[in-house]
Amino acid sequence: MRTIFQPWYYSFLVMLLMPQVAHAHPHSWIEIKTEIDGNNNEVLGFNMQWTFDAMTSSYMLDGHDLAPEEKEKSLQLIADSILNNIFPEHYFTFFYNSDKTVATNKAINAKLIQNKAKLTLAFYLPLAEPQRAIDTSFKLHIFEPSYYVGMSWKQKSDISFAETFQTHCNIELNEPTPTVEQMDFAFALPTDAKPNNSLGQIFNQTVKLNC
Repeated sequence: MRTIFQPWYYSFLVMLLMPQVAHAHPHSWIEIKTEIDGNNNEVLGFNMQWTFDAMTSSYMLDGHDLAPEEKEKSLQLIADSILNNIFPEHYFTFFYNSDKTVATNKAINAKLIQNKAKLTLAFYLPLAEPQRAIDTSFKLHIFEPSYYVGMSWKQKSDISFAETFQTHCNIELNEPTPTVEQMDFAFALPTDAKPNNSLGQIFNQTVKLNC
């Protein structure tokens, strides 16, 4: 049985060697939706939904028992495996309060859902300590460091506040601004290139919360 994201780029290795994606980063795509959880003007964590592209989803399911009586168990096994294996990478999630790093605890409530050809991983990522959301600003980044995987919010409405989070924060979604040289470098990398863990940060979006 295959283990997903161990190490974090391993699950994409076979896919990366396929002829149709022989060059250029990224090789896999994840669409993100994030609900900011909190109460009493404090940020408590994030409800995440990550939707994988169809090719990656197919690879993730390969080798697992998808018979009706076993499918739910198999999907849960994959979901738990993903979270266990991206834990050392901080779940690719980086949160800052006024430029100070905010620690997170272990992710919980993992669930993998199949919708036609795509899989969506849902989970909750709690903060290690609540962050007061009054007269401050936060930044949220979600990216895979090597940019083998492109992770992005498609639109500003993909970031929202939980109903229990009563705050006067506003959301900004800022797109990355790589140089032409950086873009040319990333898009020309062959699949067998040594991972460059500076690329993800260059091409990642920034969510700003001004409270």
